[in-house]
Parts: sequence; C-alpha cells; structure tokens
Amino acid sequence: MVPVWLARSRCHRTPVLPFWLSIAVLSLAQGVLVAAPGAIVAGLPARLSSRRWALIPPLSVIVFVFGARAAEHASAQGLTYLAVVAVPPLAVLALGWLLWDARRPYWPPSPRVLIALPLFALAWADRGGLAGEAAALALSALSCVALGVLLATVTPPRWLAAGIVAMAIADTALVVSDLLQRPNNALNAAHPAAGLPQLQEAVFGSAVMGYGDLFIAGVLGGLLAATVGRSAQLRAAALTAILALGLDLLFFAVDELPATVPVALALAATMLRRRWRFDGERRSPEDRRRAAAEAPRPRAPAAR
Repeated sequence: MVPVWLARSRCHRTPVLPFWLSIAVLSLAQGVLVAAPGAIVAGLPARLSSRRWALIPPLSVIVFVFGARAAEHASAQGLTYLAVVAVPPLAVLALGWLLWDARRPYWPPSPRVLIALPLFALAWADRGGLAGEAAALALSALSCVALGVLLATVTPPRWLAAGIVAMAIADTALVVSDLLQRPNNALNAAHPAAGLPQLQEAVFGSAVMGYGDLFIAGVLGGLLAATVGRSAQLRAAALTAILALGLDLLFFAVDELPATVPVALALAATMLRRRWRFDGERRSPEDRRRAAAEAPRPRAPAAR
C-alpha cells in the first residue's frame, strides 16, 4: 500500500515517464479523490450504521500483508480478479450517484455512467501504455469514491476519522519494518487472464501506488462530504496533494514510503483548523444551506 518505483520494464512501444513525474501524477490523484466524493442525501438504512465499519481501513492493510505472506501467489491472484469484478461497477456507482455534483433525485442516473465502459475498454486494449494506465487509474479512483462515500454514510464520523489515522499508522509501521515489500511485489506481478487490466493497484508511467492509498483518500473525501462544507473539502484536497508531493521528495533518499500519511495529516489539519467536533451529525449540503438560512439573525438595537 505504498508508492514504489517499478523496476520491471514496461511495454517497449510506450515511452517510460520519469519517476518524478509519474509519482507526482499519482499524488495529485490522491488530492482529487479527496475533492470528488459527495454526500448521500437520503442515506442508507440506520440499522447498517455502526462504528465497527471504522475497522475496515486499518484492517485492509494488516490483512493484506499477513494474508499475502501466508499465501503469496494465491492471495495476489485472488485480489487481481476481485478488482476486475468489483472496480467497474463501483466506478459506475460513483459516476451516476456519488460524485459531489451528482444530480438529485438519483433516478434516472447521469448519462456519464457510460464513461466507465470506454475507460475499461481502453485499460484492457492498451494495458502497459500510458493511455491504458490512465484509464485504469481513473476506474480505480472512481471505485474508491464509491467506497469512501458508502463507508462514511454508515460509520460515525469520529470513528471513521480514527480509522483513517489507524490505517496510516499501520501502513507506516509495516513500511518501516519492511513487511510490505514482498506482498506488494507479488501483487504487482499478478496479472488476470486474457490480458484484462490490473485494477488492484494504480500504475502510471514508472511508478505504482497501492489501491489502499487511493482508498484512504476516497474515505477522507467521503467523511468530509458528509460532515463539512464543500469549501473545507476542497481545502483538504489541496492540502492532501501538497503534502503528498512533499512526501515524494523523500524518494531521493528511500525507495518505499507510506502514501497514507499525507491523507491522515490533511485530516488532522482540517480538524485543528475547524476545531472539528465529531458529534455524529450528518447533514447534506442542502440541509446545511437550509439551516443557515433559517438561523435567527441578531437584531439591530432599537433607536431611542
């Protein structure tokens, strides 16, 4: 779940982008992911809400590492096919209903749901080319938007924020202890049959970023969309991109970094700036605007 430089050769017909440019694109994608999610106005059934969902972010790192080490080849292949099956429908869900500017009501969906089809076709036809990698990256990112919004809808904000921080801590500990390198290598080498695209990771040029690094950005975006205004969400997205690009400078000294850290730092900065109290209240942007309009305004003192 970390960005690493790809040592394996790329397709001979495709020029290999410099590593600094490749990893910068992936870091900017994290910032875009924080800005992209919208809030579910109607919400999911209340019975689905639970603070236990906050365990998903940190467990996704831990289970991946130790599961992959126990059954390295089988786990990597299984995740490859799971991504091929799950990512495109999640991308359709995001395009039609869960982006920040999704139309209300939810039916009929936006015609842009059809974008997922050419993206998947391009990722399949040009696997190893920059255009195909960009299409696969877009599909994976959109699927993380969907997962982030859904997770933010069923998880109390305070607990989901704790889950984001816990995921960054677990990721950092696994990187420092060098436990991620072998599972990541196995996952990078796994290819689905029939030349299907690799959607279990984000590859662009000469850099690769783990799916979890995109996932945590989508979760932060979903959390902000469900709890704060659009302007705060955009500021957090810009801060995430800046912090991620700053972290990339450490690649001059090391070969492996936890790309979840900039997202957790952006969350912490947003909380400090707004003195954010996770009281569990979820309101849509429409509800927030209505409440602001209905709030009593102070009256001017009467003239004497």
